[in-house]
Amino acid sequence: MAGSTYGTIFRISTWGESHGKAIGVVIDGCPAGLELSEHDIQPFLNRRKPGQSVYTTPRNEDDAVEILSGVFEGKTTGTPISMIVYNKTQQSKDYSEIATYYRPGHADYTFDSKYGFRDYRGGGRSSGRETIARVAAGAVAVKILNELGISFTTYTKSIGDIEIDYNNFNAETIYKNALYMPDETASEKAGEYIIKMTKEHNSVGGCVEAVIQGVPAGIGDTVFEKLDANLAKALMSIGAVKGIEIGDGIQVSKMTGSENNDHFCLENDKTVSKKSNHAGGILGGMSDGSDIIIRAAFKATPSILKTQQTVNKNGEEIEISIAGRHDPVVVPRAVVVVEAMAAITILDSLLLNMTATMDSINKFYKK
Repeated sequence: MAGSTYGTIFRISTWGESHGKAIGVVIDGCPAGLELSEHDIQPFLNRRKPGQSVYTTPRNEDDAVEILSGVFEGKTTGTPISMIVYNKTQQSKDYSEIATYYRPGHADYTFDSKYGFRDYRGGGRSSGRETIARVAAGAVAVKILNELGISFTTYTKSIGDIEIDYNNFNAETIYKNALYMPDETASEKAGEYIIKMTKEHNSVGGCVEAVIQGVPAGIGDTVFEKLDANLAKALMSIGAVKGIEIGDGIQVSKMTGSENNDHFCLENDKTVSKKSNHAGGILGGMSDGSDIIIRAAFKATPSILKTQQTVNKNGEEIEISIAGRHDPVVVPRAVVVVEAMAAITILDSLLLNMTATMDSINKFYKK
């Protein structure tokens, strides 16, 4: 199977299945000398682990990470960093019946079509538990970016049709509610909506938004390696993501040129800045120095108790309802996954940008 490696210089390879022995990641290209331990990684994994609230699957995993290589005496060595998280509470018997039919909204049919075989226990590589590996790698990327003055504010923008009101935006509340919403009123309404849908044996979707501050201008390339294109690929690679927006996103299709264009100005009479940020911090595939704003739209969890129609492997049309331990909404746990993939992409672009000019090369190699 191809497709488990991402990045050019800061490159990650994820491995493992939902009901296998473990999930893990190998990071290649991390600079030597970064102070790193499990204590830097675990808080990120805690943000995505199950069993945190009534809005998540009751699967109770501690998701404890262990660094196997690439760190010596508390610092990275420049060699590959391997990390592992063991699966401890699999209940594979819950999925035995699924082997005989294709679940709507899942990759069961496409896996069978491609390989003639699939790991039906929780979805195998298509399971949301694969994101453990991404988050562990993203924690390393975020740590490096923080040292460069680049920071992330990532949160749930909406659940169903319930959106945050930016007039009520309070970043401090993001980690104080189970839905990671920066608007307490919207969080309460969204929570009530999720519970209502759960009682109706249904699920809901939503949107994650990330605001990335401190990225210098000129990061990214043109044509096929645009920063926005690579961010879109990174976020679309997350299971359940069906749409990406950068800046004003699809709203620009309803705007005129004079409305959409961000006028340039001088800040403090010397620094080029913009009076607005409809572009979301990226122009021509390269960062423009303003905040990068990205959004990922997640579909509703496809595993639901409500009766659905499907086809079994004998070619018969049947009706099913899916039991087991499933999130009624994946969005809150996906907030940190979006942040992780964005961080990996931006760090990789920053490292690639170091060879963009002769001045940069001369500064590094000339003594």
